[in-house]
Amino acid sequence: MLQVPEGRPQGYGIEIRPLPEEVRIWRGGVLLAQSRAAKVMYETRLAPTVYVPRADIRVPLGRPTELQTFCPFKGTARYFDLRIGSERFANAAWAYDDALPESAGIQGHVGFMPDAGIRVDLGRNILRPPDDGNISGPLVDWLMRGASAQTTPEDFTRELARKLTESGLSLSRLSVLIWSLHPLIAGKHHIWDRESDEISTFAPSYEIHDHPSFRDSPLRHVSNGRGGVRQRIDAAHPENSFPIIEDLRSKGATDYVAMPLPFSDGRINVLTLTSDAPGGFTTAQLGLVFEVSSAVARAYEVFVQRETAQVLLETYVGKRSGARVLGGEIRRGDGDEIDAAIMFCDLRRSTLLEERLGRAAFIALLNRFFETVSDIVQENGGEVLKFIGDAVLAVFPAEQDSGTACRAAARSALEITARLDEMRGDDPEFDGDCSIGLSFGRVTYGNVGSRERLDFTVIGQAANVAARLGDYGKRNSHRIVASADVLPETASSMPLGPVQLRNVTHPVQAHAVVPPALEPSDHLAGLDQDPSAAVPSEV
Repeated sequence: MLQVPEGRPQGYGIEIRPLPEEVRIWRGGVLLAQSRAAKVMYETRLAPTVYVPRADIRVPLGRPTELQTFCPFKGTARYFDLRIGSERFANAAWAYDDALPESAGIQGHVGFMPDAGIRVDLGRNILRPPDDGNISGPLVDWLMRGASAQTTPEDFTRELARKLTESGLSLSRLSVLIWSLHPLIAGKHHIWDRESDEISTFAPSYEIHDHPSFRDSPLRHVSNGRGGVRQRIDAAHPENSFPIIEDLRSKGATDYVAMPLPFSDGRINVLTLTSDAPGGFTTAQLGLVFEVSSAVARAYEVFVQRETAQVLLETYVGKRSGARVLGGEIRRGDGDEIDAAIMFCDLRRSTLLEERLGRAAFIALLNRFFETVSDIVQENGGEVLKFIGDAVLAVFPAEQDSGTACRAAARSALEITARLDEMRGDDPEFDGDCSIGLSFGRVTYGNVGSRERLDFTVIGQAANVAARLGDYGKRNSHRIVASADVLPETASSMPLGPVQLRNVTHPVQAHAVVPPALEPSDHLAGLDQDPSAAVPSEV
């Protein structure tokens, strides 16, 4: 029996040993290989793997298939189909034709997939059980005790680089690519550089998947589940497998590794390490990172889940409402009574537009309409609470100043109509117009609904009046109708007197807002009673 040598170092390692007795490999009753020169690879945490020389294989392997996997300790594995009679077993054997130095002993040898129904007959050879190793040190200690104190992924990435350096890795660069669940960005790419000790964060859009810099990157291979990638960059390895390697070589790098960081939902993120030390990384150093990678991945997953919850809440209920939900207002009835200006903005002629344009073109127009209204509301300090069919419900909380909220709502309404006019002028295919109702009052701002399905919204007479004023304007050819408490009589409005609204008990004093034939900035200055009052944008 092969024993562990005395004094064998603790930690992650790879050991290749010859098997002194004959080995036979079978599938069913077919002998695939017979060898007295087989070897066994012992790798920390993995079952022992038997490799046989190509010359001892009894069945044809054929040409390599398209499948490749990557290992930072062994190199690039090429796969082969096995043909036994009329049967073909896809990717049932593999080989490292250009093994990395620590695994050079298996170069020219072939391994077989046990899940292809293949049986290894060891004869009188005895393999030792898998070695779990013993990983400890400053990196593990920090992951167990101190990593949770980092409040952002940027801070965590910087500390991770420092702890890896303390553990003996000569790092010149570290990066982490984390995929996101976000409607606009594909993920976040955090890059640490030793010279600055700063983190650069990039948020690529989904077009990254079609960009040459990603298609020709190790990040794509690792993300697609092909294992880790190792690229030596010293003088003994002049060829580059990826364009980024030449950039790193010009900066004095000697070794590059990309490792998978799998999340619990199956997404595979990527950790890359670059060294400029002579000889690059050792097997023990990379083994340490490999051993703790699951803990590192869990830390990033916590950050991503927190960010995903925030992004999804902001996407579906708005920033202000999302912050309140994340702050703990998650029970039915949770909420506040607030004073607010309410806007109800409805797309005109939507039924006719859908019939004339067709469903796909109508949805495209509707999205442009929603985006225009939402952007302007947010620019003026309001928040879109929801899209109701082809209408937008927005709120402008008064905070301490009801006048500012009312002016912001009226400003938004005027900007929306002006922007839609511009869009129709620029694009004859765009035929979108709106009817807007504005009101002010005390509303309940919080959760309503069933015990299992909640909606964060505003409830109150002001919301009802805003919607009814919008309907009134649509029927009477007014683009903007505001209650008197939102828009007092000015040169840019036309009094409508007391208006009887459907399902509203008492008549509402209302005005039709008449946008002057000026640039938006000009007519808005005339609208504000206090030109110096600025409405901050939501950040």
